[in-house]
Amino acid sequence: MSMTILRPGLLTSIQDLGRVGFQKYGVIVSGAMDCYALRVANILVGNGEGEAALELTLAGPTLKVEQDLLIAITGGDLAPTIDKLPIPLWKPVYVRKGSVLQFGPCRSGCRAYLAVAGGLCVEEVMGSASTYLRAGIGGYHGRALEADDVLRFRAPSEQALQLIEQLVKSSDERFSTTTWSVTTEFAIPDEKINTIRVTLGSHYEQFAEESRNAFFDQVFKVTPQSDRMGYKLSGDPLTRTDAFEMISEAVTLGTIQVPSNGQPIILLADRQTTGGYPRIGQVVTVDLSLLAQMKPGEQIQFKEVSMQKAEALYLSRENDLQELRAGVTLKMTTE
Repeated sequence: MSMTILRPGLLTSIQDLGRVGFQKYGVIVSGAMDCYALRVANILVGNGEGEAALELTLAGPTLKVEQDLLIAITGGDLAPTIDKLPIPLWKPVYVRKGSVLQFGPCRSGCRAYLAVAGGLCVEEVMGSASTYLRAGIGGYHGRALEADDVLRFRAPSEQALQLIEQLVKSSDERFSTTTWSVTTEFAIPDEKINTIRVTLGSHYEQFAEESRNAFFDQVFKVTPQSDRMGYKLSGDPLTRTDAFEMISEAVTLGTIQVPSNGQPIILLADRQTTGGYPRIGQVVTVDLSLLAQMKPGEQIQFKEVSMQKAEALYLSRENDLQELRAGVTLKMTTE
């Protein structure tokens, strides 16, 4: 089973949940910017949640479907169509051989995820298929996808085959889909100012009182210099009471550092393994997906929550995903 890239889009790469266990050697994690959308896309086509999928940024690709495929598209709305007919997001879609899957202008969000039943057939590097563009490893020859690249896929799971059998019977059109979909009320930023919840960072108390207050009171803007490594924000500069030299320490996904210019940087998928800037806060895990769907120019206001609240939010999200997988499996095998 395969797809051919006709046009690659702005930035289309292969990503999974990341290259874990190697940060002590200086190897970054990488992986999907919006892990929630990636996991849901895989669930919808009967894959393991961590299977590699395509991450599409702002302007998606045009692809030719070479064999019948079961796909799901989640995350931002990049106006997907099959042979110029719109197809839904957050649902399994059965696409027939010879169809052209095309993405148009970005209507909402920033990144979409395209999962195919069976998963991408690519060689893993250090246990992951994720593309790390700066190092040229993983994914499709370590780079973003280009025209004429051919993507190959493994055989679908048994439950995906059962759903395909249902969808083949339901329509003779170029594609068919289910009557059910996933609820996505928290998946895409839709506010003028988006609230991002954080816990206090280890260096929070080193900042001047007015800067500590400003961190939560003011509105920051995502700058055009933002990328997969981190989102650079602009606002009133934050200052420390004592600007002594710091020793580099381990950083993680969602760490908020403040360099000497006082403008915060939120570290994301392609972040470095250590950082020497003071850490004023840490984005809670459940809000990282919302953050990943924000575009340059959009606005953020931070809100403090306790570590206990952050853990409760995380556990609630994981419970929701477990229930989703159980529900999708039931739908695939019984309808």
